[in-house]
Order: sequence, then structure tokens, then C-alpha cells
Amino acid sequence: MDMQRSSSTDKFIPMSSITHGVGKEIAADIFNYTVQIVNVCFVGTPGESNDWVLIDAGMPRSANMIISKAEDRFGAGARPKAIILTHAHFDHIGAIVDLVEKWNVPVYAHELELPYLTGKKNYPKPDGTVEGGLIAKISPFFPNEAIDLGSHVHALPPDGSIPEMPDWRWIHTPGHSEGHISLFRDADRALIAGDAFVTVKQEDLYDVLTQDLEMHGPPRYLTTDWQAAWKSVKQLEALNPKLAVTGHGLPVSGEWLAENLATLARDFDKIAIPDHGRYTD
Repeated sequence: MDMQRSSSTDKFIPMSSITHGVGKEIAADIFNYTVQIVNVCFVGTPGESNDWVLIDAGMPRSANMIISKAEDRFGAGARPKAIILTHAHFDHIGAIVDLVEKWNVPVYAHELELPYLTGKKNYPKPDGTVEGGLIAKISPFFPNEAIDLGSHVHALPPDGSIPEMPDWRWIHTPGHSEGHISLFRDADRALIAGDAFVTVKQEDLYDVLTQDLEMHGPPRYLTTDWQAAWKSVKQLEALNPKLAVTGHGLPVSGEWLAENLATLARDFDKIAIPDHGRYTD
């Protein structure tokens, strides 16, 4: 089946941070790469061109950046075994159609995200009424339309395993979206959190541009179930992660991560949940 695009993959969003185009090795086989205002992850050993996995797919029209960085890390012609999506908001699937056309690899997501990836259901409109800053106010202009990946997209196995990532497991962390997942590796307690929590105040333009480090809940303007989001943060904090890559903001580890994630889990209602908004009641 041919894939169908939408503005969620074609509408360029003219917004970047100071870390745009910057990559950082978080562990020997985990590489974080920032595309404008969102992070993608390459998981695999450098130099092994076909033995790695891409987590999330960045902003619309960012495919060439992601392909180029993949080849820098894994070698010319590098091609992942699979693409895993934490969820299907526009800033995490922006390049997915172009990447699948280039690489012809399977895409995996939680079964509850599949309607947004098979053209059956649009996300709710972003909520521009939440407080927090300019990005929150302009968020209603962000795309929310479904795309259709056809036969290229598959539901993740229900047992928590992740195809092509034998040492990792996925954890259902809803709230920001129905089928949001995070990825965890028990051996070193590495966490790829998606947007279950982030390390920048994503609603504020200045903080996003400068990437000011601060522990936050999921981006407010796209989060539809705050009680589920709080439960998800508690679930991730209980894992005692040693390092974390989030969908937005800088990677974090050690004492800073432990202390600030514990505070967020305890005081989520004060730190993360907006005082008003379409989904707060």
C-alpha cells in the first residue's frame, strides 16, 4: 500500500533551538540527535551499518538530516533494522514517510497509536489555552492530522518486547497520547522517555531556544489525560533510571535525574498540570 502524507509530515515548522543539529553519545550504543526542537535516538554500535534502530522520526522535512547523521555514525548507506515510535505527534513522525521510502524498513508503535498512523483518526487539536508561554499559544497552528503508513507500520508485541532491540522493553506510558510508550533497558537502566517527561519547559519559546535544563511533565498543549500522565511519570521514576533521553531537552543522568524525577513524580500536580486548559478538568 502506498503511504499517504499529511501536513504532519509536510508542514515545515520554522522553529529551532541552539542544539539543532547537535548529537551526543549518551552510552556506547545510544546517540541522541536534536532536530530543531525534538530529539531522535540512534541505538546501536557505531560502524555497524545495518545493526541499529532509530527511535522517533523528528520534525517534518528533516529526513536528509537524519540520514546524514546516521551515515556519519554507522557508515555510508547505513540503514536501520526498524524505526520505533514513542508516539505519533507531528514532531516525532515528521520525517517518517521519507525515511521509510528511503530505507524500506518496518515501523513499530503501540496499537493505540495505529489509528493516527493508518489514516483513521486525527489527534485532538493542540490546546492553546494552557498557560506556559508563546509556544503554547501558537500550538493550535501545529499539525494534528493522521498519516497513513499502510502495511509499513505494525503494533508492538503485547509482551513488552521490542523488535530488533532484544535488550530493551517498551512500557506503556499514556497521558501525552493514548499509546505513548517509553523504552527501558534493565541492564544499565537506560531510559528513552519520549514525551512522558521532558527536560525543558516546552511551552516557553525562550527556554526552548536556549534549552534551559529543567525537569517538566509532557508538553502541556498536546497532553490530553493528565492523571494518566502523572501515573506514567510515577511508573518511570519507580524504575530508578540511571540515564534518560527525553523527546525534548537535554539528556540527563545520575543524581540530577534521580532527584528531579522524584520531585516531578511527587509534585506533578504543581509542576506539570496547567491551572486551566481544555483537558485539565
